[in-house]
Amino acid sequence: MWNGNNVWLHYVKNIIAADVPSAVFLASYLRHTGISKNYVSALEIIDIQKYKMIKKADKVRAALNNRMDLPFVFVIGKN
Repeated sequence: MWNGNNVWLHYVKNIIAADVPSAVFLASYLRHTGISKNYVSALEIIDIQKYKMIKKADKVRAALNNRMDLPFVFVIGKN
């Protein structure tokens, strides 16, 4: 179907896309989610030191800022 041609291009910041507009859109979306931290609602924190699981978005955001340098604190995705 593709005749052996590789149509994927590798851009900066590990963005792989088929064309330049797609790469620009993906880069701007990743920048937006990184700044606004909209992805926090899809994460949970497991803190084995305190034997608890943090599920609320505001507490997950606080834990990402404060507790990630401690051992046995893990970030998982809700799937």
